[in-house]
Amino acid sequence: MAQPQKFFENLSGAGKAIGVLTSGGDAQGMNAAVRAVVRMGIYVEAKVYFVHEGYQGMVDGGDNIIEVSWESVSSILQVGGTVIGSARCKAFRSREGRLQAAYNLIQKGITNLCVIGGDGSLTGANLFREEWSGLLEELVKNGKIAPAAAKEHSHLNIVGMVGSIDNDFCGTDMTIGTDSALHRIIEVVDAIMTTAQSHQRTFVLEVMGRHCGYLALVSALACGADWVFIPESPPEEDWENNMCVKLSENRARKKRLNIIIVSEGAIDRQNNPITSEKIKDLVVSRLGFDTRVTILGHVQRGGTPSAFDRILASRMGVECVLALLEATAETPACVVSLCGNQAVRLPLMECVQMTQEVQKAMDERRFEDAVRLRGRSFENNLNTYKLLSHKKNISELPKSNFNVAVLNVGAPAAGMNGAVRSAVRVGITEGHKMFAVNDGFEGFAKGQIKEIRWGDVGGWTGQGGSILGTKRTLPAKYFDQIAEQIRANSINALLVIGGFEAYLGLMELTVARGKYDEFCIPMVMVPATVSNNVPGSDFSIGADTALNTITDTCDRIKQSASGTKRRVFIIETMGGYCGYLSNMGGLAAGADAAYIFEEQFDIRELQVLTNIEGRFIKSVK
Repeated sequence: MAQPQKFFENLSGAGKAIGVLTSGGDAQGMNAAVRAVVRMGIYVEAKVYFVHEGYQGMVDGGDNIIEVSWESVSSILQVGGTVIGSARCKAFRSREGRLQAAYNLIQKGITNLCVIGGDGSLTGANLFREEWSGLLEELVKNGKIAPAAAKEHSHLNIVGMVGSIDNDFCGTDMTIGTDSALHRIIEVVDAIMTTAQSHQRTFVLEVMGRHCGYLALVSALACGADWVFIPESPPEEDWENNMCVKLSENRARKKRLNIIIVSEGAIDRQNNPITSEKIKDLVVSRLGFDTRVTILGHVQRGGTPSAFDRILASRMGVECVLALLEATAETPACVVSLCGNQAVRLPLMECVQMTQEVQKAMDERRFEDAVRLRGRSFENNLNTYKLLSHKKNISELPKSNFNVAVLNVGAPAAGMNGAVRSAVRVGITEGHKMFAVNDGFEGFAKGQIKEIRWGDVGGWTGQGGSILGTKRTLPAKYFDQIAEQIRANSINALLVIGGFEAYLGLMELTVARGKYDEFCIPMVMVPATVSNNVPGSDFSIGADTALNTITDTCDRIKQSASGTKRRVFIIETMGGYCGYLSNMGGLAAGADAAYIFEEQFDIRELQVLTNIEGRFIKSVK
């Protein structure tokens, strides 16, 4: 790896003090955010302080506010919850409590606060900032601080990061902790599926989300649930009959498993609660199905954070420190959010007000507005779930006379089967005839093509590998045979799901269009490769699963390494000529170095690190 460069040279934290606290409910990834704030703050030569127990620690002061070093945040990246503690604080809601908090911060010279919490915690921080000058005046008047201290610390900078497993904060695509909570839910669903299929059972799974249905919606999308209940989009008036009809049809088609996911805040269109027990009683009384209820509760908050949450929190923590360094007395409080794949700063109170508008819309039964206010990502997920879970009657389908072939190309990647399922069902909904091609371009040339229907892809979302079969073979040597198969099956479009070989394969077919008219059809590629090396895409299907596997492995190795001395662990990841897995895996695991193809390195890099006791290194071929 190249020698570290001095980034952000125009920004200096010298003479500044930053306090970091976590408030409200805990969320996996909070420790990664704390770690990033501490190390980035020290990197720019600022003093960094832990504020233990949230606002309660700020009010109590003393040993609750302590300066920390680089080593203070070692080995916390993989720890769930928050190591600096979080607590509800009634005292901070009063002016007297905030006055005491201001005094305690002034004693440490802290005028920059990074607050990691939900909308309530961030709203409290903004009020604290607005009152700051008045609080200092009162402290001077009471003789608790000198006028010079008040002048030196005349304004308070606030930057927030949202830690909430519910993903209930408007203005960000994902909040810290949400991805890890989804992992817990899917783990439970996977475990339930085996017992449910053995006994032809119906399971009602209740997940967190008192005011936001994100967890329920996305977990239903991820596991192919038969029905989902969320507060933002209550079911139609006749939902009881419609749900029972669908469950009956599933049983008639010999489907052994029915899964219903309900958010704890689910309501009907009259704002009456829909509980998991109510759903169970309905299924039992109407259909007589063996039905069980599973309430996940705080299991969703527990466990180690996923790779995504560690990386997200680390990136947000760095951006938080930069925002604090650039802030002035006139800079409004901001929140670091995720927009697309970028960490951005948004006005804090605008996001809080939009979040409150969602609840107001639901209270007033303006459910379409509530979905829209949640953001484009939420709305797209809801529309996608509806498309993939509810089969239309044949009479309702448009007639397109359009035949689409779907195939996998390249190495298997987790998520390929889910992509095939989505493509097949959306195609059928649009009236197209969908064809499955086995074994990539080689199977295409051999005529391994058959029509695939709605029910054929049921249960594919949780299956790893490639059910269709996949090979790395490129199409160039099979042009004649592939062209013949396109003619014989009247293929009008081609969807290729795969990695770099899929990308090269479509390039070859495109170049050959001058010679083969059969290739002059729409051709689309969906990137699916653990290496994440397909041009034009931030994320490839399978890369996130691979990162989680790497991160879990590193966590286990670190446990072993903690009991030994002078030992270096070198981990080789996949990736070939792309260093994505090594680089991002190193960030998620807290590695000392990540060696990648894109940067030059030699044995001397390792020799430097072997002198460091108890260290941990990642490497890529």
